[in-house]
This record gives sequence, C-alpha cells and structure tokens, in this order.
Amino acid sequence: MQATFQAVIEKLKQSGKTAVWQGIKRGIEREALRIKENGTLAPGDHPQELGKTLTHPTITTDYSENLLEFITPVASDIDTTLSQLRDIHRVAYNAIDDELLWPMSMPCYIGSDDDIRIAKYGDSHSGRMKSLYRRGLTYRYGATMQVIAGVHYNFSVSDAMWEELAEIEGVSNNQSFRTERYFALIRNFKRVAWVIPYLFGASPALCKSFFSQTKNEEILQKWNFDTVGKGTVFLPYGTSLRMSDLGYTNKEQATLEITYNSLDEYVTGLRRAITTPSQQFSKIGVKVGDEYRQLNDNILQIENEFYSPIRPKQTARDGETPSQALERGGVEYVEIRALDVNPFSDVGITAQQMHFLDLMLLHCLLQPSEEMSWEQQQQADKNFTKVVMQGRDPRLSLQQNGIDRLMADWLEELFADFSSIAKALDNSSDNKVYQNHLADLYEWVLNPESTLSGQILRLLKEEDRDNSNLGMQLAKQYREQLKNESLSYYQQDDFVKWAAESEQAFEERYQQDNNVDFDTFLENYFKQAARSGLVADG
Repeated sequence: MQATFQAVIEKLKQSGKTAVWQGIKRGIEREALRIKENGTLAPGDHPQELGKTLTHPTITTDYSENLLEFITPVASDIDTTLSQLRDIHRVAYNAIDDELLWPMSMPCYIGSDDDIRIAKYGDSHSGRMKSLYRRGLTYRYGATMQVIAGVHYNFSVSDAMWEELAEIEGVSNNQSFRTERYFALIRNFKRVAWVIPYLFGASPALCKSFFSQTKNEEILQKWNFDTVGKGTVFLPYGTSLRMSDLGYTNKEQATLEITYNSLDEYVTGLRRAITTPSQQFSKIGVKVGDEYRQLNDNILQIENEFYSPIRPKQTARDGETPSQALERGGVEYVEIRALDVNPFSDVGITAQQMHFLDLMLLHCLLQPSEEMSWEQQQQADKNFTKVVMQGRDPRLSLQQNGIDRLMADWLEELFADFSSIAKALDNSSDNKVYQNHLADLYEWVLNPESTLSGQILRLLKEEDRDNSNLGMQLAKQYREQLKNESLSYYQQDDFVKWAAESEQAFEERYQQDNNVDFDTFLENYFKQAARSGLVADG
C-alpha cells in the first residue's frame, strides 16, 4: 500500500539527497499562427531558411502551413528552457519578415476554411502521410478547429527521485515500477486537471465569426454569451473556451472508454480506436477516385488524433507508433496538453507557470492514486468542463468522490499540499523561488479576477475593445521586442546547422520511403501499427 502524501514528503526530505528534488526534466512545445499586419492568416509557405518541417528538431508546423510549432529539447533548468524557447522565437521572427505570431489560443480573422492551407511535408511517403492525416482532420472536424493553438509541457522526475520512491515502497526501481507510477500520476492529474483552466485558462473570449466558420451558431445562442467591442463574445465566468466543446473534440472517442489504470489497459483502448470503424467518418470515404480524403475511416486515423489533456509518452524509434514505444520502453515522461497560450508572455508561457506545473505534477506523483473507473473519469471530465465554462464563479461547486464541494475550498486544500512540495524544492536549492511563485498564485485563488482569464476580460471590458484588437497589440509588441534582441542561449550557426541537417534528413527520408508506391506504404504502416510494441521491437 502506498504511503500517505505527507509521509512520502517527510521520507524524501529525510534522505538528505538534494538530487531527489532537482533534476526535473522539462520541454515545451508552443504553437503559434503566422498572421499578416491586417490580422489575416499569412498565406505563404513555411520560410525556406528555417529548414524542412518534416525533419527539423525545433521548428516545424502543426496542422496548417502557417501554424508554427516550436519545440525545446529536454532540459533540467526552467531558465534554460525559456531561453531556448525565446531564441527559437527570435530566429523565427527574423525569418517571417513582416509577419507576426498570433499570441492567443483562439484564432481570429479567418474568412473561411479555404484560407487555411494544410501543412506540406514534401513528396516522401512519410510527408504525404502527415499531410493526408491533416486532410482527414479537415473532413472530420473542419479546418478552423485545427488552428486553435496551445502549449504542451513535457515533464519527468529525476532518477534519484525514482530510487527513493522505490526504496520507500520496498520495490525494485525498474521500468515497470516507473510506468505504474506515471499512470498513477495521470489518474491524479485527471482528478485535479481543472486547476489549470482555473489559473491559466486564457481564452474566455473569441471572435463571433468563429461560430459561423465552425458551423456552431446554435452554441452562440445556447450558451448565453455576452458581447464586448464590435464582434467579441465571452462567457462571464469562462476561463478556457479552447478546452470546451467549441474546441477539438471527437464524440465517438467517448465510446472507446480509454482509461489509465495500467499501460496494457491504455494501449488496448488506443489500439481499439485505430482499428474500430466509425459510422460518422465512413461517410466521408477514404479514397474517392484517385484522391485520398483520410488515412482510414476508423474512429481515430492514427493514435495522435486521440485527445486528452495529458498523455503518457516514450520517445519513439523510427517506425514505432506511440503505443508501441510505450510497450517497448514504458512511460518516459508525461505531456500536459491543457495549457492555453499565455497572451501576456512573448513565448506563450512563463517561469511562474512552469514552477507551478512542477508542483502540481509532483503532487500528482506523490499522492496515493486509486484506480479510476470510466464513470469516475467522466465525472472528473465534467469538473474540468465546469471550470472551463464557469471557473471564475466564486460559488462554483465540483464533485469530489461523489460529493459536491466548493471549488474554492478544494483549491485551498490543494495549495496547502503544494506548499509542502514548494518548501522541499526550495530547500534543495537554497532559495524560495517555488514558494514565492506559489504565494503569488494563491492571490489568484482568493480573487478569481486575478487569473489569466480575469485579466483578459478586464482589459476587454474596461476599454470596450475586441479580442482581436488586444491580440494584434500584443503581437506587434512581441515582434518588436524579439526581433531586436540577440540570441541568449543558442548561436545563429546552430539554426543554420539544423536547417541543413533537416534538408539532408528530408532527402534521406524520400529514398527510404519511396521504394514502394504510396498505397503499399500505407498498408505496410497500418499492418505494423496493429502489432504489439514488444513484437515490433523484437
């Protein structure tokens, strides 16, 4: 039986090993739309000087040709990660000339889906498959839905932490133990994931045109939006509309009942998703005439289409699917996908947010974690949705273990636990950085209007301005700032080298892939994807 939270904290502190608390590994993935000075989507191709998006390690594209994705390597220092992310932004800004990066999650100024060009990854079969997957997303959900941007936070703890936790539990520190504990972390995260949209939700408002673009006009009436400026709508207590039903959802995914009680259970659910035909998506057709419309007509085309605010991850080898990588190597880290782009940061996330996420994720790791039934998971998802829609309502109640309780009281309890972890982390490095950030964020617990969503709505309402107007002001401010700053971590030569290496790898990928026709390549891929990772590895 797992020890209680406070008992674990005490035992970890008694070990006297500062390495237990230090050495957290992190990485950031930040998405940002390229836009023109008038706010419309930038129509041009990905800048050539940045290299090939298919094979570049730090600068690629997500869904569309103008939705950039910046990726930092794994690092164990928050300032290092932010310096790397800022340098990537600086280089990108200098490559896109007079274009800007949209500093918000929800897009604006989109005339129609036709304005959104699917990302191009070249003529290799791998590249064509990536583009075809995105074409399938367009047919399934519409293009506008796919240019909603977010920030992903990758997190893992130190080897020293694993050694101590295994010793406390009297078990071997092996792959199986770590994987089991990461799944325990994920279950606990699901229980309290609503804390993220409460504090850091940054999409309480959006352009009214989004509803016509996504054919969601009925929601505009149903949800009782208020209006500000000329064409911005908002929910009075809303926090993160990006994470609501307005965002990227697949109703049929719920029928799969994918749960997180073990690696086998999770992988079985995912594999079922990529092999179960969808009644809805089969109507689209897969290959109509000579043109592919989607990779297949299953509930998920590939595993990446599965949406969850947190994912267990293992770095995949060439040819592996995400679940095969997990079966081979266990969970290496977790990826948090519930973060809106922070419009008050030039790079979409702040050191304060990263310090808080460390505390929250360590809390999820160190707390006892019972198995979570599908019904319990659905209740946790309902809590999350309530906070997304009404999170700043001081009277909001959520369900915990089947009992209603005030969200404000639950937050107080969580922050007390976070404080224990903050002290342990700060003691290991002889400063108070975690405690100071936590104290600042506790003010947001006491006053919901201090949260990111509260700050955004205050700015809009005080001046009766549009969301798009605020976004453009911030975009121009960040462009001016980042274009005029020198690189602080990398050298310009690093980016030149990566671009050249991406070109070389791009050519090699073509030679590797295109020794069969595209139909055969896809057939081989899905045959391989259906196998166990243990078999694939062997």
